[in-house]
Amino acid sequence: MYKPAKEPNDLEKYFVERANAGDVEGLVALYEADAILTDGAGEIAVGKKQIREFFINFLADLPMLEPSNQTEALCSGDLSLTSSKLSNGDITAEVARRQPDGNWLWVIDQFALGKYK
Repeated sequence: MYKPAKEPNDLEKYFVERANAGDVEGLVALYEADAILTDGAGEIAVGKKQIREFFINFLADLPMLEPSNQTEALCSGDLSLTSSKLSNGDITAEVARRQPDGNWLWVIDQFALGKYK
């Protein structure tokens, strides 16, 4: 069982931890079942099966990610816009949704693969 995101910005922190551990299933667990992820270069993954394949490919290069500089999450009801500035100056953007149990998962992720290479 994975530690749940109690706040929207927990998702990015867990993302870095799990990616650095090579934990594909841990990354997939950060997303809703029908979430959408785009790599910024035209690839779009919809749903956990495609997101899993995306992260299998991403982690094949054994990247080591640095923690990002997160902005304060912008929340409206059960939705939140999260954003991070990476060490190379690139910016990510994600939409998270509060789940019925009160925890947060990403619904939309503008991943941009080149940001981590």
